[in-house]
Amino acid sequence: MKKIATLLALAACAATAQAAPIGYEGARHLLNRVGFGATDAEVVAFAPLERDAAVDRILGGARTEPVHAPPAFVDEPFTPFYKLKSLSADERMAYQRKRVQEGFELRGWWLREMLDTPSPLSERMTLFWHNHFATSQQKVRSPQLMYRQNVLLRREALGNFGALLHQIGKDPAMLVWLDNAGNRRQAPNENFAREVMELFTLGEGHYGESDVKEAARAFTGWSLDRETGTYVFRPAFHDFGEKTVLGRTGRLDGDDVIDILLARPETARFVVAKLWREFISPQPDPDLVARWAALLRDARYEMKPLMRAMLTSDAFWSPGNRATLVKSPVVLVVGTLRTFDIHPFDMRPAVFACAALGQNPMAPPNVKGWPGGDAWITSATLLARKQWIDRVFRGAEPPAMLMAVGDAPAKPGAAGVPGEQRYQRMLERGMSEYAFDPSKLPHDAARVRALVLATAPVNPTEGLQGADLARALVADPAYQLQ
Repeated sequence: MKKIATLLALAACAATAQAAPIGYEGARHLLNRVGFGATDAEVVAFAPLERDAAVDRILGGARTEPVHAPPAFVDEPFTPFYKLKSLSADERMAYQRKRVQEGFELRGWWLREMLDTPSPLSERMTLFWHNHFATSQQKVRSPQLMYRQNVLLRREALGNFGALLHQIGKDPAMLVWLDNAGNRRQAPNENFAREVMELFTLGEGHYGESDVKEAARAFTGWSLDRETGTYVFRPAFHDFGEKTVLGRTGRLDGDDVIDILLARPETARFVVAKLWREFISPQPDPDLVARWAALLRDARYEMKPLMRAMLTSDAFWSPGNRATLVKSPVVLVVGTLRTFDIHPFDMRPAVFACAALGQNPMAPPNVKGWPGGDAWITSATLLARKQWIDRVFRGAEPPAMLMAVGDAPAKPGAAGVPGEQRYQRMLERGMSEYAFDPSKLPHDAARVRALVLATAPVNPTEGLQGADLARALVADPAYQLQ
């Protein structure tokens, strides 16, 4: 009886906490975890809401379409890969420069979308899936195909994981990235079959080598139209024979294999644990992960019921789980601009900054994506983070980190100025827009601290006001956490 009474008391406390307004710090915690920073006005608007109402407002406002029109090149005719072989050396170099420039333009457009969107969770989940289904332009070699994948990830960002998994297997960028475009029955390629099990669904230790080999046969024939770069099924390349994958035998095709993976309980647990590390803390709770995985499966992999359960949970709102996540470079850069209401005309310095800090969108380091967590912070990246923040808040000289991106376009020089120097100067001029306006800050110092930091500052800030306080807070080690 005593144990039952204790459980009832705990349940009553949890219900009371959910029924109370989340307050300023609670609103800041929620908005920063599900987005890329929040302005004072946004925090104030959410502060009076109860927990459920706040989360429902965020989920109800989720978008499947971007706010800004994409770069014009995405609607240009697709350049078939085979035609590149016939180009001269000069033509190939010009095409390479054009492709790199388009890549920068695409990254800038996406960061602008993160900055301006009224649905930050949609973009945060698009970024999450981009890391989950890590695909890099460096191998895909087509910004157009990378854009199409980005559209897919956004459309299903808070939609249905099962639908997304089926579509990602036929996504042209993924077909190139994991070599499935050339997967034929005469010589099955195992890359996609292996990664769809290890990195996208089951995780390591839940499948065998025979499962990979058999699944690779099932995915044969999933290919690309050479002229348009769109998905096409080639029956002549498909293995129509009998296969056995994870205990199921039949004349399986790729969609059958994906359905088999979705039916496994390990898949839901794998996805939920990864979302826990993204939104709650570095160490998932096994019991809650199992409970939420069952919810995800019962909902047939619809994401919104899961996200609502996670974001309204006591685990998400626990004081012990606040300031436990290291900001990724994208969250740091875009979040700084959002929080301080900085909307620059030129996003290229932000693109360079993210890449220099270790997260170049559209170019994850490998098939596993960015490891995240404490891996974001090294002696080199910590210095680079400080340099970028100094540039925004103190008007310091542009640090060398702005040219630290390996695929920076070498533009033709003008008046004897080398291409890299000219590009650096262009970035310096763009970076001049990245200065915050102290008049946009709240007048109350305590509220500024609550807006900027997820936890108490390490260094003393008593007596500081306005711009001086903001500079001290963003320079504090606590600013690296969310």
